[in-house]
Amino acid sequence: MALAIFDLDNTLIAGDSDHGWGEFLVSKNRVDSTHYRAMNDRFYADYEAGCLDIHAYLKFSLAPLAAIASAELAELHQEFMHTVIAPMRLEKATQLVEKHRQAGDQLLIITSTNRFIVEPICQSLGIQDILATDPEMIEGRYTGEVVGTPTYKDGKVVRYNQWLAENGGQPARSYFYTDSINDLPLLLQVSDPIAVDPDPALQDEAAKRGWSVISLRD
Repeated sequence: MALAIFDLDNTLIAGDSDHGWGEFLVSKNRVDSTHYRAMNDRFYADYEAGCLDIHAYLKFSLAPLAAIASAELAELHQEFMHTVIAPMRLEKATQLVEKHRQAGDQLLIITSTNRFIVEPICQSLGIQDILATDPEMIEGRYTGEVVGTPTYKDGKVVRYNQWLAENGGQPARSYFYTDSINDLPLLLQVSDPIAVDPDPALQDEAAKRGWSVISLRD
C-alpha cells in the first residue's frame, strides 16, 4: 500500500479556504469589515511570499472562533460550504483522489488551515485522515489558542512524523501533491513529490529537481 498525501488549499480546491473563511465572515458582518479584510489580505500575501508569521496569523484568524458561539459557527460553516467552497471544487481533483483510492492507497490531507474550517471540506472529498492546525476548545467553545504544532512549513513534517509513528511508519512509496513552496520541507520527505498548479517558486524548484508538475484546473 502506498500513501497519497494532499495539500488542500489551491491544490484539491481552486482557492484558499482559510482566506475564503475570512472573506465570508466579512460578508456576514461577523468581524470589523475594513480592518479584518485588510489584515486577512496582508497575511495571505505573506503566505504566498513564504514569509508568514504563523503564530501572528493564528492569533488573528482564530479570534472569531472564540468570539462566536459554537452553534452559530456550525450554521455559518454550513453556509460557507455551499456559497464559498462548492464553487472551488475541482472535478480533476476528485478524479485524482479516486484514482488513489481505487489503487488501494491510504489517503491523507495535510493542511496548514485550522481543523474547524477544513474537516468538513476533507470529509466531503471522502478523506477521513487529516492533519491540520488544531484550535483549542474548552467546554465546547474555542479559546483562540492552538493545540500542538501548527501544520505549516516544518510543522507539517513534525506532525507527519508523529502520524507515521502512530500508523506503521514510512511506506515504501509516498506521494505528496501541493501547490506551495511553503510545503518544500514535506516534499523532501516523500518518494514522489508532485507540484500541482504550483506557485512560481515551487514551479522553479520542481524544474530544478525534476519533479512532476500537473494541473487539476486545465
